[in-house]
Amino acid sequence: MGVVDEGELRGQLAAAFRWTARFGWNEAVANHFSAAVSDDGAQFLLNPVGRHFSRMTASELVLLDAFGERPSNADPTAWVLHAQLHRLVPRARVALHTHMPYATALACLDGYELQMIDQNACRFYGRVAYDRDYGGALLADSEGARLAALLGDDHSVVMLGNHGVLVIGETVADAFDEMYYLEHACRVQVLALSTGRSLSVLSDEVARRTRGHWRDYPGDIAGQHLNELMAILDSEEPSYRD
Repeated sequence: MGVVDEGELRGQLAAAFRWTARFGWNEAVANHFSAAVSDDGAQFLLNPVGRHFSRMTASELVLLDAFGERPSNADPTAWVLHAQLHRLVPRARVALHTHMPYATALACLDGYELQMIDQNACRFYGRVAYDRDYGGALLADSEGARLAALLGDDHSVVMLGNHGVLVIGETVADAFDEMYYLEHACRVQVLALSTGRSLSVLSDEVARRTRGHWRDYPGDIAGQHLNELMAILDSEEPSYRD
C-alpha cells in the first residue's frame, strides 16, 4: 500500500461520500465512513454529525483520536463503531458503514448468508462475517469491540443482521470497490430470490477459484475505479475537494 497524505485521503473519502449518495446507498444524515491517518490507526477521519453525504467536502471531515473522548461533532454510534475498529483492527484502514438497500434486505432474512451464485458474489467467498445479535443502536463501546472481533483476520465484510453492512479495506479505493461489488452481488441475489425459483449455487471449488481471480486480476482495478469516479466529480461537482 502506498503512502497517502491526509489531503489526498480527504479528497478520496469525500468522493466516496458523494458517490454513495448518487447511488442512493446513504440514509438521511445517518451512516458513516472513516479512514485512518496515522500508522497505528488511532488518528482517523470521520464525517461530521448531521452532514448529508451529497454535500460532504474534504475539509469538513473531522480528525479524531480513537483513544480520546467523543467530540460533539461526531455521531455517537459512529464513534462507538469506528474508534473501536481503528483501535482493534489495524488492517481496517478504511471502514464504510451503510444501510445499502439490497445488502440490508439480505441481512434481514432469517439465517441468510451470501450465496455464491454469480461472479460478483464469489469475490466475497469466505470473507463475510455475520452479526446475528442486533440489540438496538450502537451506543456502547462493547458493541464496537464485538463487531471488530467478528472481522477476525480474514473478513472484509460484516453483514449486520436487521441493520446494514460494514465494509473495510486498506485504502478508500479498496473499501469503496468492495462496497460497490457487494451491493451489486446482493442485488442479483434479491432479484433471483424474488422469482421464487431455486438458486443455482456454484461449488466451493469454483467459488474459491473465482475469488482468487478477483484477488490476482492484473492492475489496480479498484484504484482505476475511484480515479474515474473522482474525474467525473471534478467535472460535475468539484466542490467535494473544498
